[in-house]
Amino acid sequence: MNRTARTTLSWLLSLGLTGMAWAAEPPTVEAGASPPVAASGKMVRDGVSIEFEARPLAGAELVEGEPIDVRFTITDASSGQPITGLRPGAWMDLAQVVAGRGDDQKDCREKIALYMKGVLGVRPMVDLNSYYILILNKDPSISVVDPLVSVAGTTSTMARVILKSPPMDWVKSADNRHIFVSMPLVGQVAVVDTVGFRTLMDIDAGADPVRLALQPDGRYLWVGNNSRLEGSSGVTVIDAIDFKPVKSFTTGRGHHEIAFSEDSRHAFVTNRDSGTVTVIDIATLEKVRDMRTGPRPISVAYSSLSKAIYVSDGQAGTITAIDAQTLETRKVIQAKPGLGPLRFTRDGRFGFALNTPENTATVIDAATDEAIQTIDVTAEPFQVTFTDAYAYIRGLASEFVTMVELGTLGKGAPPTLMRFAAGPDAPKIAGDLLLADSIATRNDEHSVFIVNPVNNTTYYYMQGMSAPMTGYLNRGFTARAVKVVERNMQEVEPGVFQTRVAMPTAGNFDVAFMLDRPQILHCFQAEVKAGEATEARFAAPRLEFIVDGPTVEARTTVPVRFRLVQGQRDLPRTGLSDLKVSYFLAPTSPRKEAAVTEIGDGVYEARLDIAETGAYYVYVDSPSVALHSGGQPYLTLRAVAPAKAAK
Repeated sequence: MNRTARTTLSWLLSLGLTGMAWAAEPPTVEAGASPPVAASGKMVRDGVSIEFEARPLAGAELVEGEPIDVRFTITDASSGQPITGLRPGAWMDLAQVVAGRGDDQKDCREKIALYMKGVLGVRPMVDLNSYYILILNKDPSISVVDPLVSVAGTTSTMARVILKSPPMDWVKSADNRHIFVSMPLVGQVAVVDTVGFRTLMDIDAGADPVRLALQPDGRYLWVGNNSRLEGSSGVTVIDAIDFKPVKSFTTGRGHHEIAFSEDSRHAFVTNRDSGTVTVIDIATLEKVRDMRTGPRPISVAYSSLSKAIYVSDGQAGTITAIDAQTLETRKVIQAKPGLGPLRFTRDGRFGFALNTPENTATVIDAATDEAIQTIDVTAEPFQVTFTDAYAYIRGLASEFVTMVELGTLGKGAPPTLMRFAAGPDAPKIAGDLLLADSIATRNDEHSVFIVNPVNNTTYYYMQGMSAPMTGYLNRGFTARAVKVVERNMQEVEPGVFQTRVAMPTAGNFDVAFMLDRPQILHCFQAEVKAGEATEARFAAPRLEFIVDGPTVEARTTVPVRFRLVQGQRDLPRTGLSDLKVSYFLAPTSPRKEAAVTEIGDGVYEARLDIAETGAYYVYVDSPSVALHSGGQPYLTLRAVAPAKAAK
């Protein structure tokens, strides 16, 4: 890696902001008003017009750390009609060249090729086409993987999010900016920020919070409370915008699954041990009624096609269809006892009810409320996830995943099935599985990610393939579930591609844009002003070692000088009396400390006793100004044997 790339990477990693951005819903503005355009540009080439705009959500300038909307409008240059169905690429990076081999310098357009290769050290500050893989661990943490950057053929883990307590379930907020994680042992839900990948707060969520569900309009987060005490077994409602508990309901005993009507009018909560489904009016947050759907309701799901709620009962082996508007039972579909998890395809047409003891999946056609097929699937099925074309069914007792081709359902013949091994062992061998899904899909790509908890690896499959493209080993942690956080631009209206980002630093940025049909590469410009992040960064003292070279003689006392500066003008930081210099001989010798003397003009000196040959590491600390060795440069000295005196 060249020096410029190493320096850029080191700086970005020190900020914890490499490649980070976040997508969200379009901003809400007052009627007749729109956010001001702080940066813009237009280019016309090959009959295509491309307009770039960057709009701050607050103020009139782009400011680091503040959210902005980035928008590209693509139209026909002659007619002005929008061009749809495109997949443009875009990146934002500081407007500077990247050094190549020899005297070769890469300008903005040439850097696009480097970005697409995923070369470590030359990643853009903001990638508007990227995504992150989040792995929920059995231990209280989340691993964040950037699949576009790899080192020596293994995908790098970009960050770890530490949780207060072991998790059980998780769900993304409607704007993709937060992830909510249930922690049953402490009775709370963690709010994880997907901008900086850190825990923002922990919300009290009632006794034993397990299942999480976000209603369709994104306003309320619903938490299933699996308390053993009947008086506290039910659901807790949390405002997903201001992160405050709103109300708790006692609904019944047992585990609770939660579903909603698509208009967010009603919530439906199963009470497994009470044999009921509780209906709650969301607008008034009042209980409407308790419905009997069988002795042991296991799962509940909504179909957008039939506008109905479906409840699977494990003891009776039935699936009850309830009209989501009238709240009346529409039909009871008979299957076999043992029914468990129930989910519908993305279009709401087909429901899959898994039967774990029977190793089958009963398929319901929501158009007719009939069970149209029973499919033999992987052993002890317990999770099902959908893309537009396939259902992926995971089994507890087998390493194999069953793929069902959705287009072959309901045609009077057995559907087309395929299977593949997601790792070497069956998931239940690992034990301590979570409620959260071990299969995740991307919104704009036909691909799936599957966690094998036994070998601690998350596998990436392209749709229809029986072998993984790659695998991400979660070293040092115990993987249990997976989720994808998108960063890519969305076509918010015909020909208009937009996303929302937070700029990691101030400076002049190149906004690199790429289109494949026709082939267009162009760079726009945007200026980002310094904000609180820059002020905080410059407010802290910065350390610079002053050395003639890295090689010293052993069995001598070696003076080491360093300079401390502060502020945007690098003013000397003087008068620090608690400076400490520590050093040790690699790899594991005890640390020693050396006294520090102030020389003047922000320069300090320590004298080190270099007794043996080898590599020495030197660190500087000062508690009074929060100068810690882990966040500052360190010095490496190579001690060699003394030169023989000349005769």
